Amino acid sequence: MKKDIQPKYYEKAKVICACGNNFTTGSTQAELKIELCSMCHPFYTGKQKLVDTARRVEKFEAKVKVKDAVAKTRKGKTVKRAAKDATRAKRTVKVSMKDLETKTKKGK
Repeated sequence: MKKDIQPKYYEKAKVICACGNNFTTGSTQAELKIELCSMCHPFYTGKQKLVDTARRVEKFEAKVKVKDAVAKTRKGKTVKRAAKDATRAKRTVKVSMKDLETKTKKGK
C-alpha cells in the first residue's frame, strides 16, 4: 500500500453555522461553514424554516405578483368574444325577403 495517502485529520475542526452557532468536531478540514445545524434545523427545533439558497421562493412569488397584476388589466374571454361579435354584426348586412323582392322588381 502507498504511504501517506490519508488526508490530515483535525481533531478540533471549527464548525460555523449560518445561524451563528459555533462548535468543534473532528474532520479532515480545519474549518467548516454550514447552512444548518442542530440548533436551527427544523427537525430538531420544531419550527418551519425555508432554506432557499437559489432564491427560488422569492422568484416564484415575484412571478405570481406579475401574473396577478397582468390579470387585473387583461380582459376576459367573454368580453373579447362579445366585442368580436359586435364588430361582426356591424359588418354583416341583414337582408330580408322584402328587400330581395324590391331589388328584383327594380332590376326588371
